[in-house]
Amino acid sequence: MSVIRIIPRLDIKGPNLVKGIHLEGLRVLGRPEEFAEYYYESGADELMFMDVVASLYERNSLSEIISKTAKKIFVPLTVGGGLRSIEDINQVLRAGADKVCLNTAAIKNPEIIKKASNKFGSSTIVVAIEAIKESNGTYLAYTDNAREYTGVDVFEWAEKVQDLGAGEILITSVDREGTGEGFDIDLISRIAMQAGIPVIAHGGVGTIKHIIEGIQSGGADAVSVASLLHYETIKQLKSPIHTENKEGNTEFLRNSRSFNNIQSTNIQQIKGELRDAGIHCRQ
Repeated sequence: MSVIRIIPRLDIKGPNLVKGIHLEGLRVLGRPEEFAEYYYESGADELMFMDVVASLYERNSLSEIISKTAKKIFVPLTVGGGLRSIEDINQVLRAGADKVCLNTAAIKNPEIIKKASNKFGSSTIVVAIEAIKESNGTYLAYTDNAREYTGVDVFEWAEKVQDLGAGEILITSVDREGTGEGFDIDLISRIAMQAGIPVIAHGGVGTIKHIIEGIQSGGADAVSVASLLHYETIKQLKSPIHTENKEGNTEFLRNSRSFNNIQSTNIQQIKGELRDAGIHCRQ
Protein backbone atom coordinates (compact mmCIF):
# COMPACT_ATOMS: atom_id res chain seq x y z
CA MET A 1 0.00 0.00 0.00
CA SER A 2 1.24 3.50 -0.78
CA VAL A 3 1.94 6.03 1.96
CA ILE A 4 -1.36 7.75 2.81
CA ARG A 5 -1.28 11.53 3.18
CA ILE A 6 -3.29 13.58 5.67
CA ILE A 7 -3.95 17.03 4.21
CA PRO A 8 -5.64 19.75 6.28
CA ARG A 9 -7.77 21.94 4.04
CA LEU A 10 -8.05 25.63 4.88
CA ASP A 11 -10.88 27.48 3.16
CA ILE A 12 -10.10 31.18 3.01
CA LYS A 13 -12.28 34.23 2.47
CA GLY A 14 -10.37 37.50 2.49
CA PRO A 15 -7.91 37.32 5.42
CA ASN A 16 -9.90 34.70 7.32
CA LEU A 17 -10.02 30.95 7.69
CA VAL A 18 -13.67 30.00 7.27
CA LYS A 19 -15.75 26.83 7.41
CA GLY A 20 -19.20 26.03 6.15
CA ILE A 21 -21.54 23.11 5.57
CA HIS A 22 -22.12 21.95 1.98
CA LEU A 23 -19.56 24.70 1.14
CA GLU A 24 -22.08 27.33 2.30
CA GLY A 25 -22.83 29.35 5.46
CA LEU A 26 -19.19 30.29 5.99
CA ARG A 27 -18.12 30.98 9.58
CA VAL A 28 -14.90 32.75 10.52
CA LEU A 29 -12.52 30.57 12.56
CA GLY A 30 -9.32 32.62 12.74
CA ARG A 31 -6.10 33.41 10.89
CA PRO A 32 -5.15 30.79 8.26
CA GLU A 33 -1.42 31.32 8.79
CA GLU A 34 -1.69 30.30 12.45
CA PHE A 35 -3.73 27.20 11.67
CA ALA A 36 -1.33 26.22 8.88
CA GLU A 37 1.73 26.53 11.11
CA TYR A 38 0.03 24.53 13.86
CA TYR A 39 -0.90 21.74 11.43
CA TYR A 40 2.62 21.63 10.02
CA GLU A 41 4.09 21.32 13.51
CA SER A 42 1.50 18.63 14.31
CA GLY A 43 2.58 16.39 11.42
CA ALA A 44 0.47 17.31 8.40
CA ASP A 45 1.84 15.74 5.21
CA GLU A 46 0.63 18.60 3.02
CA LEU A 47 -1.57 21.68 3.35
CA MET A 48 -4.27 23.00 1.08
CA PHE A 49 -5.39 26.63 0.82
CA MET A 50 -8.62 27.30 -1.07
CA ASP A 51 -9.90 30.82 -1.74
CA VAL A 52 -13.59 29.99 -1.63
CA VAL A 53 -14.89 33.21 -3.21
CA ALA A 54 -12.09 33.82 -5.71
CA SER A 55 -13.90 32.45 -8.76
CA LEU A 56 -17.05 34.35 -7.81
CA TYR A 57 -15.14 37.63 -7.83
CA GLU A 58 -12.72 36.54 -10.60
CA ARG A 59 -9.58 37.03 -8.57
CA ASN A 60 -7.15 35.22 -6.32
CA SER A 61 -5.83 37.18 -3.34
CA LEU A 62 -3.81 34.56 -1.50
CA SER A 63 -0.30 35.58 -2.53
CA GLU A 64 0.47 37.38 0.74
CA ILE A 65 -0.88 34.54 2.87
CA ILE A 66 1.04 32.01 0.76
CA SER A 67 4.29 33.94 1.15
CA LYS A 68 3.90 34.19 4.93
CA THR A 69 3.02 30.53 5.26
CA ALA A 70 5.73 29.19 2.93
CA LYS A 71 8.42 30.76 5.13
CA LYS A 72 7.31 28.72 8.14
CA ILE A 73 6.17 25.37 6.77
CA PHE A 74 8.17 22.79 4.85
CA VAL A 75 5.57 20.43 3.46
CA PRO A 76 3.87 20.75 0.06
CA LEU A 77 1.33 23.57 -0.15
CA THR A 78 -1.52 23.37 -2.66
CA VAL A 79 -3.39 26.57 -3.54
CA GLY A 80 -6.69 26.92 -5.39
CA GLY A 81 -9.43 29.39 -6.14
CA GLY A 82 -9.68 31.95 -8.92
CA LEU A 83 -6.76 30.63 -10.98
CA ARG A 84 -7.83 31.37 -14.53
CA SER A 85 -4.62 31.47 -16.56
CA ILE A 86 -1.05 30.22 -16.80
CA GLU A 87 0.10 33.55 -15.38
CA ASP A 88 -2.22 33.16 -12.36
CA ILE A 89 -0.73 29.73 -11.73
CA ASN A 90 2.79 31.05 -12.12
CA GLN A 91 2.06 33.84 -9.64
CA VAL A 92 0.99 31.56 -6.80
CA LEU A 93 3.85 29.15 -7.48
CA ARG A 94 6.31 32.04 -7.29
CA ALA A 95 4.67 33.15 -4.03
CA GLY A 96 5.56 29.79 -2.48
CA ALA A 97 2.90 27.25 -3.47
CA ASP A 98 4.08 23.80 -4.57
CA LYS A 99 0.89 22.80 -6.39
CA VAL A 100 -2.20 24.48 -7.75
CA CYS A 101 -5.79 23.28 -7.68
CA LEU A 102 -8.07 24.03 -10.63
CA ASN A 103 -11.85 23.66 -10.91
CA THR A 104 -13.86 26.47 -12.49
CA ALA A 105 -11.19 27.41 -15.03
CA ALA A 106 -10.61 23.77 -15.94
CA ILE A 107 -14.26 23.10 -16.74
CA LYS A 108 -14.60 26.35 -18.70
CA ASN A 109 -11.35 25.74 -20.57
CA PRO A 110 -10.08 22.15 -20.21
CA GLU A 111 -6.98 22.91 -22.29
CA ILE A 112 -5.57 24.88 -19.35
CA ILE A 113 -4.93 21.53 -17.64
CA LYS A 114 -2.79 20.36 -20.54
CA LYS A 115 -0.96 23.68 -20.90
CA ALA A 116 -0.30 23.93 -17.17
CA SER A 117 0.89 20.35 -16.80
CA ASN A 118 3.21 20.77 -19.78
CA LYS A 119 4.67 24.00 -18.40
CA PHE A 120 4.88 23.24 -14.68
CA GLY A 121 4.75 19.42 -14.58
CA SER A 122 1.75 17.18 -14.00
CA SER A 123 2.65 16.69 -10.32
CA THR A 124 1.98 20.41 -9.84
CA ILE A 125 -1.60 20.27 -11.18
CA VAL A 126 -4.49 19.10 -9.01
CA VAL A 127 -8.01 19.21 -10.43
CA ALA A 128 -10.84 19.61 -7.93
CA ILE A 129 -14.20 18.04 -8.69
CA GLU A 130 -17.12 19.27 -6.59
CA ALA A 131 -19.73 16.53 -6.95
CA ILE A 132 -23.43 16.66 -6.16
CA LYS A 133 -25.60 13.57 -6.39
CA GLU A 134 -28.71 14.30 -8.41
CA SER A 135 -32.16 12.87 -7.73
CA ASN A 136 -31.72 10.31 -10.52
CA GLY A 137 -28.54 8.96 -8.92
CA THR A 138 -26.05 10.57 -11.29
CA TYR A 139 -23.19 12.73 -10.03
CA LEU A 140 -22.64 16.10 -11.65
CA ALA A 141 -19.71 18.47 -11.28
CA TYR A 142 -20.26 21.99 -9.95
CA THR A 143 -17.99 25.02 -9.92
CA ASP A 144 -17.52 28.26 -7.96
CA ASN A 145 -17.49 26.46 -4.60
CA ALA A 146 -20.52 24.40 -5.70
CA ARG A 147 -22.55 27.49 -6.62
CA GLU A 148 -22.67 26.90 -10.37
CA TYR A 149 -24.32 23.99 -12.19
CA THR A 150 -22.36 22.63 -15.16
CA GLY A 151 -24.24 19.51 -16.28
CA VAL A 152 -20.88 17.72 -16.56
CA ASP A 153 -20.84 14.06 -15.50
CA VAL A 154 -18.34 13.61 -12.68
CA PHE A 155 -16.88 10.31 -13.87
CA GLU A 156 -16.51 11.36 -17.48
CA TRP A 157 -14.85 14.57 -16.31
CA ALA A 158 -12.45 12.69 -14.02
CA GLU A 159 -11.34 10.55 -16.95
CA LYS A 160 -10.84 13.61 -19.14
CA VAL A 161 -8.76 15.59 -16.63
CA GLN A 162 -6.48 12.59 -16.25
CA ASP A 163 -6.07 12.37 -20.04
CA LEU A 164 -5.25 16.08 -20.16
CA GLY A 165 -2.35 15.63 -17.77
CA ALA A 166 -3.60 16.38 -14.25
CA GLY A 167 -1.39 14.87 -11.56
CA GLU A 168 -4.08 14.39 -8.90
CA ILE A 169 -7.84 14.60 -8.44
CA LEU A 170 -9.43 16.18 -5.37
CA ILE A 171 -12.95 14.76 -5.16
CA THR A 172 -15.43 16.52 -2.87
CA SER A 173 -18.90 15.29 -2.03
CA VAL A 174 -20.75 18.58 -1.60
CA ASP A 175 -23.67 16.67 -0.10
CA ARG A 176 -21.47 15.40 2.74
CA GLU A 177 -19.08 18.36 3.14
CA GLY A 178 -19.09 19.80 6.67
CA THR A 179 -21.72 17.36 7.94
CA GLY A 180 -19.49 14.87 9.74
CA GLU A 181 -21.58 12.04 8.28
CA GLY A 182 -18.70 10.32 6.53
CA PHE A 183 -17.45 10.06 2.97
CA ASP A 184 -19.65 9.16 0.02
CA ILE A 185 -17.82 5.88 -0.46
CA ASP A 186 -19.58 5.06 -3.72
CA LEU A 187 -18.39 8.34 -5.23
CA ILE A 188 -14.81 8.01 -4.01
CA SER A 189 -14.41 4.34 -4.90
CA ARG A 190 -15.70 4.84 -8.44
CA ILE A 191 -13.29 7.71 -9.00
CA ALA A 192 -10.39 5.78 -7.44
CA MET A 193 -11.06 2.63 -9.49
CA GLN A 194 -11.03 4.46 -12.80
CA ALA A 195 -8.19 6.86 -12.01
CA GLY A 196 -4.58 6.15 -12.82
CA ILE A 197 -3.48 9.13 -10.74
CA PRO A 198 -3.73 9.78 -6.98
CA VAL A 199 -7.17 10.61 -5.59
CA ILE A 200 -7.64 12.92 -2.61
CA ALA A 201 -10.94 12.33 -0.80
CA HIS A 202 -12.72 15.29 0.78
CA GLY A 203 -16.12 16.03 2.27
CA GLY A 204 -17.90 14.50 5.24
CA VAL A 205 -15.20 13.32 7.65
CA GLY A 206 -16.45 13.45 11.22
CA THR A 207 -14.41 10.68 12.82
CA ILE A 208 -11.13 8.87 12.28
CA LYS A 209 -13.17 5.81 11.34
CA HIS A 210 -14.44 7.75 8.32
CA ILE A 211 -10.85 8.35 7.19
CA ILE A 212 -10.08 4.65 7.49
CA GLU A 213 -13.20 3.83 5.45
CA GLY A 214 -12.21 6.34 2.77
CA ILE A 215 -8.84 4.64 2.41
CA GLN A 216 -9.78 0.98 2.83
CA SER A 217 -13.19 0.97 1.14
CA GLY A 218 -12.91 4.09 -1.00
CA GLY A 219 -9.39 3.52 -2.25
CA ALA A 220 -8.27 7.10 -1.60
CA ASP A 221 -4.56 7.88 -1.76
CA ALA A 222 -4.92 10.90 0.51
CA VAL A 223 -7.57 12.49 2.71
CA SER A 224 -8.27 16.21 2.96
CA VAL A 225 -9.83 17.18 6.29
CA ALA A 226 -11.16 20.41 7.74
CA SER A 227 -13.88 20.28 10.42
CA LEU A 228 -12.31 17.23 12.06
CA LEU A 229 -9.24 19.34 12.87
CA HIS A 230 -10.40 22.96 12.91
CA TYR A 231 -12.78 22.86 15.86
CA GLU A 232 -10.23 21.17 18.11
CA THR A 233 -7.45 23.45 16.87
CA ILE A 234 -9.41 26.56 17.87
CA LYS A 235 -9.04 25.44 21.48
CA GLN A 236 -5.28 25.02 21.11
CA LEU A 237 -4.44 28.33 19.45
CA LYS A 238 -4.05 31.37 21.63
CA SER A 239 -5.24 33.84 18.97
CA PRO A 240 -8.73 35.03 19.97
CA ILE A 241 -11.68 35.26 17.66
CA HIS A 242 -11.92 39.02 17.29
CA THR A 243 -15.38 40.29 18.11
CA GLU A 244 -14.90 43.31 15.88
CA ASN A 245 -14.56 41.09 12.82
CA LYS A 246 -17.96 41.24 11.14
CA GLU A 247 -17.19 38.85 8.28
CA GLY A 248 -18.82 35.47 8.84
CA ASN A 249 -20.59 34.16 11.91
CA THR A 250 -18.46 33.61 15.00
CA GLU A 251 -21.37 33.44 17.44
CA PHE A 252 -21.29 29.64 17.42
CA LEU A 253 -17.70 29.76 18.71
CA ARG A 254 -18.35 32.21 21.51
CA ASN A 255 -21.32 30.14 22.67
CA SER A 256 -19.31 26.88 22.60
CA ARG A 257 -21.73 25.31 20.16
CA SER A 258 -21.26 21.56 20.05
CA PHE A 259 -20.81 19.64 16.82
CA ASN A 260 -22.24 16.24 17.59
CA ASN A 261 -21.03 14.61 14.38
CA ILE A 262 -17.47 15.92 14.62
CA GLN A 263 -14.90 14.04 16.70
CA SER A 264 -12.42 16.06 18.72
CA THR A 265 -9.00 14.96 17.46
CA ASN A 266 -5.63 15.96 16.03
CA ILE A 267 -3.24 14.81 13.32
CA GLN A 268 -1.11 12.58 15.54
CA GLN A 269 -4.16 10.77 16.87
CA ILE A 270 -5.42 10.28 13.30
CA LYS A 271 -2.10 8.81 12.20
CA GLY A 272 -1.90 6.59 15.25
CA GLU A 273 -5.28 5.00 14.53
CA LEU A 274 -4.43 4.64 10.84
CA ARG A 275 -1.26 2.74 11.73
CA ASP A 276 -3.25 0.57 14.13
CA ALA A 277 -5.55 -0.25 11.19
CA GLY A 278 -2.55 -1.33 9.10
CA ILE A 279 -2.50 1.81 6.96
CA HIS A 280 0.94 3.12 6.06
CA CYS A 281 1.35 6.81 6.86
CA ARG A 282 4.21 9.11 7.82
CA GLN A 283 5.02 9.86 11.45
